[in-house]
Amino acid sequence: MSENDNLQQADGNKNSNTKQESVKNKFEQVVTTKQESTTSTPEEGANTSVEQPTETPTSKEESNDSSVQSHVKEIEQSNAEEAEDESNSERHTMEEKDYHSMSMPQLVGEFEKLLKNYKVQNIKNHVNEIKSEFNAKFEELLEEKKEKFISDGGNEIDFHYTNNDEKQFKSLYRQYKKSLNEYYDNLQKTLKANLAKRLEIIEKIKGLINVEENINTTYKQFKELQEQWRNAGPIPRDKYNNTWNTYHHHVERFYDFLHLNRDLRDMDFKHNLEQKQKIIERAEELAKDDNVNRAFRELQVLHKIWKEDLGPVAKEYREDIWERFSNATKAIHEKRQAYYSDLEKAYEANLERKENIIKSIEAIAEEGANSHQAWQKKIQEIEALREAFFNAGRVPKKHNESTWLKFKTAVRTFNRKKNKFYKDLKKEQYENLQKKMELIKIAEDNQDSTDYETVTPLMKKIQSDWKKIGHVPRKDSDKIWKRFKKACNAYFDKFHEERREANKELYQAFDDKSKILNELKAFEPSGDTQNDIQTIKSKIEVWKTIGDVPDNRRYIEGKFKKAIDDAFEKLDMDKSEIEMIKFENKLEVLSNSDDNRSINNEHHFIKKKIEDIKGEINQLENNLQFFSNVDESNPMVKEVLKNIEKHREKLSIWEEKLKKLKDIF
Repeated sequence: MSENDNLQQADGNKNSNTKQESVKNKFEQVVTTKQESTTSTPEEGANTSVEQPTETPTSKEESNDSSVQSHVKEIEQSNAEEAEDESNSERHTMEEKDYHSMSMPQLVGEFEKLLKNYKVQNIKNHVNEIKSEFNAKFEELLEEKKEKFISDGGNEIDFHYTNNDEKQFKSLYRQYKKSLNEYYDNLQKTLKANLAKRLEIIEKIKGLINVEENINTTYKQFKELQEQWRNAGPIPRDKYNNTWNTYHHHVERFYDFLHLNRDLRDMDFKHNLEQKQKIIERAEELAKDDNVNRAFRELQVLHKIWKEDLGPVAKEYREDIWERFSNATKAIHEKRQAYYSDLEKAYEANLERKENIIKSIEAIAEEGANSHQAWQKKIQEIEALREAFFNAGRVPKKHNESTWLKFKTAVRTFNRKKNKFYKDLKKEQYENLQKKMELIKIAEDNQDSTDYETVTPLMKKIQSDWKKIGHVPRKDSDKIWKRFKKACNAYFDKFHEERREANKELYQAFDDKSKILNELKAFEPSGDTQNDIQTIKSKIEVWKTIGDVPDNRRYIEGKFKKAIDDAFEKLDMDKSEIEMIKFENKLEVLSNSDDNRSINNEHHFIKKKIEDIKGEINQLENNLQFFSNVDESNPMVKEVLKNIEKHREKLSIWEEKLKKLKDIF
């Protein structure tokens, strides 16, 4: 074989999905070369029969160090499992997914993908995890629905709930179990038959020892039995290691009792040594691979080749090569154990996060709420915490059940309090409905009454009482409100109509003033300022001639004053001049008023305004003294001077207003 034809080519850069096949192919030539060899030299072995494997026979190499068995055992168990069906190795290439964070529809979807894309015997661990997560989530939903059913007055014995997710999951699980049972039924028949063949071959190899016949004939029979062994097919996993060790044991015994050509024996030993050294070199490379799971899977293949495809080596190398191989195996094993130890620490961190989430849920449940809005907010908070819980990742297995139980208990406590609130709320809403129905009866009984003096206070009172009564069931809310409103409107429309008729002149005055107000709002300057002033004043004069309006319509006076100010603001005039015109108009209104308090208030207001402006001017002039040595062109000085001038202009206007007020009154 060429120097390049070795396991070092199967490095970590290759795709993990083809890793085992690549390693296996590299050693096909080993088996072929071994079959073509004319002889092998036997090594020492114990005389142990296959019928009574009270102590599993092992090769000389594997029996030298008992500590080897601890880190080889896991590999042998996995190889034994995969030996039943070579396609079992597919399970190593399946993507690991966080089923804990998935919803029920997502879990159903993942289950469907597994059944569609993978062999049924390889998805067991994934299906079990999906089943566990789905059942937990559905149980939580079931409890929530049950609590609500009972809180709504239902009898627990009558409760039943299912949904499409559960139906679909059950259907998929039945399909999975049926396919799995069919697979194992067929497999067991084949495995038992193959085991019987292999045991028979072992017996025949045992029978070759000490046979007095031509050595070449005996060796030929031995090679035929080895060929039969290689083609005998898979056997049950629980028989795999015992059967293979027994086979190797009796093969070694056969070699011990053969007297073959030493050169050919040494050639066979040399060949096996070279191939085992390549396996060791690859195992030592794998010990440096950071992808511990990938390294472990390939190490399984190397052990399988070592065990099944390669024969013994010379005694002087036997312990050394096995020690190297076991050391490389131990290094990978320890690295893998460290990886899982780190993973366990991450799971511990996830556990802490989940426990904190549970505490938050418990705190919210303990706090409770006393309104629909508050409960809705808390429901959103709980939903966010639930999602965070499922996204927090896995926890250590020993804490998984207890953590899930604490989570369910916390959520259940919250749901029970929530359901109790809404149950009590429904009861309260029903009582409110009865109260409002009583008010509706009063309104409908009095809607046609003409005893306004007695009924009007009553109708106002029941309207006030209606507002004080709380919510009613949503399905009744709109219906009863329309009924109550209709009865109240019928009464008050009739009441206002008769009252309007009795105060016809007041309402006519209101209509006339509304017309003047709208005209003034629509005023636009013509460009002739004096003419525009006269137009505005004419509107004011017309307004004065119109009589009083109803008390509940007197707000129109304030609207008219604002409309006057807005109209004057539209004129192209000096602001101070506009201000004085508006003030004169105000004085005219005050002069027609019988309320002297308005005049006195205006007088005090103007005097106060004048005093305030004078104070501000004094303050500004005092500030200016700080700049006595600064030129007036200084920006800050200029700003102060400008401010003083503005205040003096305002002062002039207010002093003029005070003068006019004194002249009139």
